[in-house]
Amino acid sequence: MSAYIVIRVDVRDREAYGEYMRHTPRLIKKYGGRFIVRGGESVTLEGDEETLRLVVIEFASLDDAKNFYHSSDYQEVKKLREGGGEAQFVAVDGYPVEEWDAAVEESEKIEL
Repeated sequence: MSAYIVIRVDVRDREAYGEYMRHTPRLIKKYGGRFIVRGGESVTLEGDEETLRLVVIEFASLDDAKNFYHSSDYQEVKKLREGGGEAQFVAVDGYPVEEWDAAVEESEKIEL
């Protein structure tokens, strides 16, 4: 089952953060991941306005996501981000297609 790393970044030094960004694609690929979201335009639909950079990376499993983050490769590149931005990384399991299909089927049976 797919898993995701959801990242919120307060970019403080665009030059330093940009250097970090140049290195991450190859490492993410090495650990079987890919960017789903990489700081594109966002619109807050509910709650406090989101002003941080948002990134979502997809991996084949939660173990793959954790292996990427904890790898010595990434920890070395992560040092390039120091001073460039403060980040929060959260790894989360994806939602299985079978559970989604069952939830939709059940939801379609009820009326407001």
